[in-house]
Order: sequence, then C-alpha cells, then structure tokens
Amino acid sequence: MTATLVAKDLAAGHGDRTLFSGLDLVVAPGDVIGLVGVNGAGKSTLLRLLAGLDTPEGGELRLSPPAATVGHLPQEPERREGETVRDFLARRTGVADAQLALDTATQALVDGAPGADDAYSAGLDRWLDLGGADLDERAEEVAASLGLTVGLDQPMTGLSGGQAARAGLASLLLSRYDVFLLDEPTNDLDLDGLDRLENFVKGLRAGTVVISHDREFLTRTVTKVLELDLAQQQIKLFGGGYAAYLEERETARRHAREEFEEFADKKASLEGRAQMQRGWMDKGVRNARRKSTDGDKLGRNMRSEASEKQAAKARQTQRMIERLDVVEEPRKEWELRMEIAAAPRSGAVVSTMRQALVRRGDFTFGPVSLQIDWADRVAITGANGSGKSTLLAAMLGRLPLDEGDSALGPGVVVGEVDQARGLFHGAETLLDAFSAAVPDTEPAEVRTLLAKFGLRAEHVVRPATTLSPGERTRAALALLQGRGVNLLVLDEPTNHLDLPAIEQLESALDSYEGTLLLVTHDRRMLDAVRTTRRVEVAEGRVTEL
Repeated sequence: MTATLVAKDLAAGHGDRTLFSGLDLVVAPGDVIGLVGVNGAGKSTLLRLLAGLDTPEGGELRLSPPAATVGHLPQEPERREGETVRDFLARRTGVADAQLALDTATQALVDGAPGADDAYSAGLDRWLDLGGADLDERAEEVAASLGLTVGLDQPMTGLSGGQAARAGLASLLLSRYDVFLLDEPTNDLDLDGLDRLENFVKGLRAGTVVISHDREFLTRTVTKVLELDLAQQQIKLFGGGYAAYLEERETARRHAREEFEEFADKKASLEGRAQMQRGWMDKGVRNARRKSTDGDKLGRNMRSEASEKQAAKARQTQRMIERLDVVEEPRKEWELRMEIAAAPRSGAVVSTMRQALVRRGDFTFGPVSLQIDWADRVAITGANGSGKSTLLAAMLGRLPLDEGDSALGPGVVVGEVDQARGLFHGAETLLDAFSAAVPDTEPAEVRTLLAKFGLRAEHVVRPATTLSPGERTRAALALLQGRGVNLLVLDEPTNHLDLPAIEQLESALDSYEGTLLLVTHDRRMLDAVRTTRRVEVAEGRVTEL
C-alpha cells in the first residue's frame, strides 16, 4: 500500500542539550529525502523517532493509513548469537514479527477468542504485504545474485565482514515496507552493491528517508534534502536533489553573511556618528560653562543652543540604531582541522611480498608478489570478499602466510584507522583508552587533541563502548594525529564519518607526505585523493592497473 508519514513540531534532545525542535516533515510516496548534518546533530535520533522506536520530547507523528509498515534499518545491523542468515533476513524484513503476530492470531481464532477474525485478517494481510509468503524463495535468489555463497542456515556470527555486508544488503532488497528509514545503508558496500542499492532506492514507490556519507549515492538518489544545522540551530528542507542542495546552501550562507555584514557596518557607522555627536555636545557644554562668567549673554545662548542641537542629533541617531532590524551573526560551524603527523621517513622499501599465499577454508589468496616503496600512494579496490583485508593483514605481518614471505622495511611506523577503531570498544573511558595508546602524552593534551575532533568533555569520560560509530572513527583519526606515522593504512575510512569530516580527511591526505594505502568504495574520495598507483584485488588475485 502507499503510505504517508507526517512529523509535526517534533523535538528531541540528549540530557540538557536540545538536538532539534519544531521539526515538521512529510514523507510521501515516492519521496527520497536525504537527511544531512554533522555527527551529533540528531540524524539517527530522528530516524528512530520516525520509526516509533523512541518517544519525542514534543510533537506528534501520524502514519496514514495507520496499518502501514515502517522499516527502520540501523547503520550497524545486529548480529545475534545463534541467528542464521535466514532468520536475520526474516527479522530485518519484518516478516519474523509478522509471522509471530499471525501465529498468535491463528491460535486465538482456534480458541474462539472475541475479535479473533479481525485480528487474523489484519495479521495475514500484514504478513503478505511484507512478502512472507515467498520470502525463502526470494532470499535464495537475491543471495545468489549478490554472491552470498554461504548457506542461509549458516550463523550470522560466522560470516566475514564482506559476507555480512551482502546479507545486510539482501535484507534491504527483500524488504517490502510502506516507508523506508535507512541509516547509512552504503556502509561496507562495494561498487556492485552500491549500484544495486541505488537502483533499489530509485525504484521504490514508498517514501524513504536516508542518511548516507556517500556523496555520489546522495547525488544519484535523493529528491529532497533535510538539513539539521547544529551550528545555526536550524532545520531546513531543500527541494531538488543533493547537488541543488549544495548550491542553494552555499548561496544561503553567503547571503546570510552578507546581510549580517551590511547590518554590522550600518550599526557601526551610526554608533560612530552618535559617539561623535555626543563628543561635540560635551565639548559645547564645557565651553559654555567655561565662558559662563563673561558678559556675553548672546554668546552663552548660542553655545547652549548648539549643544542642545547636538544632543537632539545624538538622540535621533540612537533611535535610528534601535530601529535597525537586528541580523544575528551566523554561527561559525565547527570544522575538523585535521593533520596527519608524519614520523621520520622509513627506508626506500616500505613493504615486500614474495609469492605470499594464504589459505582460509576454500578461499585462497595469492600467490602475490608486490613491493611498496617510500611515498607510494596506492588505491586498493575490489569487491567485498575479494581479499583486500587479507592483503593488508598479510602485508603488515598480522596474518601468518602458508607460503612465501612478507616483510616491512626498516623504520616503518604504521598507522591504521580500522585497527584504531577497535581500541575504542572497551569498558574503559575514552580518555583512558586513548591515553593508553599514547602513553607519553599528558591527559590535558589528550583532551585538547580529542576536542579538535569534536570529542569534548562529555565524550572523554564516557565508556569507549558507548561511542557512536562516527565518534569512534573520529577518535581513530585523532590517534593518527597524536602519534606520527609514515605508513598510513586506511580501510574504508569514510564509514560513519559525516560529510564535512570526509572532506577534511581528503584535505589532510592531500598534504600527507608519507606512504599511503587506501581501501575505499567511496567514488568521490577515489577521485579526490591523489594516488600514484592502483591495485585491484579479485578472487584472491592482485593486479596492478
């Protein structure tokens, strides 16, 4: 069925901090609304409110018709212990809950409970609308088309990262919700997966709200953009696609700055005039008093009259100042000013692999012979499951080889975002976890460094495991700045980063002078970051392009 989701005067916050208020939004059939804003602006919170998973602090939500289904797909799909791929797909598509409700209604019908007929009819309709009747058959087809070769009865917890990403995409492609709420669906997808996701979203008749860091995906799919502007405490809905939004936003910001500067100049000019007039008035009063003893009555009157005229002019100027339409100064946005500290350069040869071969079950990586030299900037591409992470692990010495050899050159200091993210999953505070990684840095300096990455006082005292994915990524980037590296390894660094942070990362990479290994499916980043070599990994084989 077609459905419309309406949010009216919605408000939400964290503790004493207001995220947004007065938010109005209509998600109509065929809409694809891109939700943008810096990390912490409330994007994921808004999606959960729209899904009915959390209660707003104010406002209301209306779903028309009320029986319509709303699908919320979070950015980190939960992999539950003992849950098979088949069960995962049923849960994510809503079929599992619908099946449970239908079973309950069926039992009530057998028991002759009052109203059981209506409950059974509604339950059956919902199960059918969500695709429960042929889910198993469709799941097999979609899994095969995505290259998810593991059996659907395999446990989700046993899947590799690439296989889990395919399972997550399959759950989306199999979904038949009336409204879709997608939180970072592009994370971990390879180029083929991104293409399939784009086609799916563009083909939906259902209304969709999507959060994504992938600028190319947004450009190709969204019809409107809702911006949660944390700096200005404003909510703006832009018609048109993502490219039109960027242009309109830039124009609006320029106009806002020009209007403020015009107001500020006019106010300063009037205040300067008023001050000068008051100065003339005070000088006239002093002169009148100084010469009040002479017998020139006419002169005294003229000086007094002149002083009164200056006072009147000053009062008139002050009233002009008060009548000015006040234009508030646009708040300056917080910007990530990122630098990647470089360690002293390594030797001329950074890494060598000679006939390196790794066997993992029925997957064979290699044999690979590859040399990375100082200041090489290598883009590593390939489909999920092709062996990119295996290549990095073997190259860095983290993965034992079955044949051949691999070694890092002298003086190599490795910095990895993917590995650093893993440091911030424990129960210790962010401050303690970060300080342990840079033991020679004072806690005050650690706090200052983290603050530069948007991780302030309220973040550093929280358990690291409570950080959002974006916050963990920021902490990992801060770690790169806190300790020098000369071999920078970035494995999907844009995952969970907001768009301004991605642009700052690209800028930092441009000025980084060491050796770079970059694994990304972000098409804009591949174009923006300067590379000197490109390596493609396919089915465990490595080819230099």
